[in-house]
Amino acid sequence: MTTLVTGTDTLTRDALTVLQPGFVGTTAPDWLLRRIGEGLSSVGLFGRNIVAPDQLAALTARLRAERDDVLVAIDEEGGDVTRLEVKEGSSFPGNYALGSVDDVELTRAVARELGRRLAECGVDLNWAPSADVNSNADNPVIGVRSFGADPDLVARHTVAYVDGLQSVGVAACTKHFPGHGDTNVDSHHALPRIDVDLATLHVRELVPFRAAIAAGSKAVMSAHILLSALDPDRPATLSPQILTGLLRQELGFEGLIVTDGMEMQAISSTYGIERGSVLAIAAGADAICVGGGLADEDTVLRLRDALVTAVRTGELPEERLADAAARVRALAAWTQAHRVRGAGSGPGAASQEGTAPGADVGLVAARRALRITPGRSPYMSVTGAPYVASFTPVANFAVGDETPWGIAAELARLLPGTETGSYGAEDPVDAVLAAAGERRVVAVVRDAHRHPWMSGALDALLVARPDTVVVEMGLNESEPRGALHIATHGAARVCGRAAAEVIAGR
Repeated sequence: MTTLVTGTDTLTRDALTVLQPGFVGTTAPDWLLRRIGEGLSSVGLFGRNIVAPDQLAALTARLRAERDDVLVAIDEEGGDVTRLEVKEGSSFPGNYALGSVDDVELTRAVARELGRRLAECGVDLNWAPSADVNSNADNPVIGVRSFGADPDLVARHTVAYVDGLQSVGVAACTKHFPGHGDTNVDSHHALPRIDVDLATLHVRELVPFRAAIAAGSKAVMSAHILLSALDPDRPATLSPQILTGLLRQELGFEGLIVTDGMEMQAISSTYGIERGSVLAIAAGADAICVGGGLADEDTVLRLRDALVTAVRTGELPEERLADAAARVRALAAWTQAHRVRGAGSGPGAASQEGTAPGADVGLVAARRALRITPGRSPYMSVTGAPYVASFTPVANFAVGDETPWGIAAELARLLPGTETGSYGAEDPVDAVLAAAGERRVVAVVRDAHRHPWMSGALDALLVARPDTVVVEMGLNESEPRGALHIATHGAARVCGRAAAEVIAGR
């Protein structure tokens, strides 16, 4: 490519400052370190960058050897969306589980412990919590990532989550503004549209964001959604009416506005990432998140050059870019101050579940989140090794398919010899019965209400085997069925462990 700028002038440094790119690998590549030296102020981490707490701490230390105030961001919601434990599943239940318990002190404690683990590893900006009101039960991308469908419940738990994270020096990034809950399209794949009036928006979607702003959330992440009542032409991430008019001026938010991933199809397929990034900064965004899919130096240089060119041609006011960069640096200064005050507690054994004060709060929360509905006959605990049939939908992009889910591994620890199989829409129930043989069947589903094939498979299985235990690990919208129905309110590893304990009578 042709590089349009050098790496030394103020304009170039500001353009680099507003980028939050990712990279590939578990160590920092040379190009990333070089760009940090030239002004890049943030780095985003994903599951591909993390294998262990010690490795992550070494990685963040290497980044800060280049510049000690670099922001290290991560998409660590806990629950179904985890990067710290991408290969094992999270030690913390997600928002839906916490909302179902509805104990704000528990939510605060979970967020504090999650934040403590992030801080120990040198991560100081978390793209969480999701403050979306999941008013549409068929939402394909939010679902259990939301605290629930009631705006006031979502608001109080969003505040508790923000408080918990920021009490240990990890900046919260409340998302996805102005609310992604009433969508039936995943913005990773296309542009969702929400056609509600302004009155509905204010009494539903905006309630948690108002509360988060009042609680001092350091950052807010925009959504790639079209809200026709506010801007019929541009998605929120690119809309001056939404980012500047609503978020800045009406709601009074003074912190960092971060975009959702710019390579998501809702932006990239319509505007392209370069044009989209320029429009986002012009609309009022301060930081461009990119790197979930595009994670190379060329992407950083393309976006840098696009911003510099837009300033030089007059499309983007230089003072708007300078203001955005200043907000990034202000947040970096806040996190750096907290990091210095909290220095001295490095990573290691205390990062592992159960070894530090409060470290088992995730399991405590997962147990409390269970909703157990007995069948018509008294439940007999499973004592022999069962057969676990997992009816597996396609994972949404935010969750990914790297992270295991279900209860088979946890049941196998309690009941050695447990066997399992995964089934999709094309698999007949006869295949489950043949694989199970005489074993007790445990059927595990995820959002059964959204998948007619899954509900049909459950019905057929229960006709053949009425003593089947059903575990719902998504939204608990379907009628309970089976000898025992367990709703975990999420598919995190710790949720599977809590359900396995009940099944085995432990």
